[in-house]
Amino acid sequence: MKFSSRTVFLTALFMATAVTASAAGTMVTLSPSAMHWIAGTGVNKGTSMAVLTGNPAKSGPSIIRVKMPNGYVNKPHYHAHPEYITVISGTLLFGTGDVVDKAKATAYGPGSFIAVPAGVHHWSLMQGETIEQIGGDGPLDNLPIKH
Repeated sequence: MKFSSRTVFLTALFMATAVTASAAGTMVTLSPSAMHWIAGTGVNKGTSMAVLTGNPAKSGPSIIRVKMPNGYVNKPHYHAHPEYITVISGTLLFGTGDVVDKAKATAYGPGSFIAVPAGVHHWSLMQGETIEQIGGDGPLDNLPIKH
């Protein structure tokens, strides 16, 4: 099985923040100051992620937050499972397809929600520092579109 750099990053992130993972029947509470943010590397350089619950690198439900700087581009990709995105802050410019085209993006501000079905090719751009919360069944992985 081939793993993307995001899978490797999520595995490392989970290992560093295992205290936030919930076992069956265990309640998890986190204030914003208690979230453990880990800086992204490789294609994720400039971003940071915090695991809220679950293990995003393994099967099963999990929720993460991703912080991205102004202008960051999440290149075209898809997921093996549905992805559920809530914009916490900033503006997420979201589009579908295999090519990033800002003119075809829809702007989603704080409180917005996007449910992306498995296999749908999509991408996003950040307008201002943007924090999104991503939930779904793992692994929460970006499978890149190859051109």
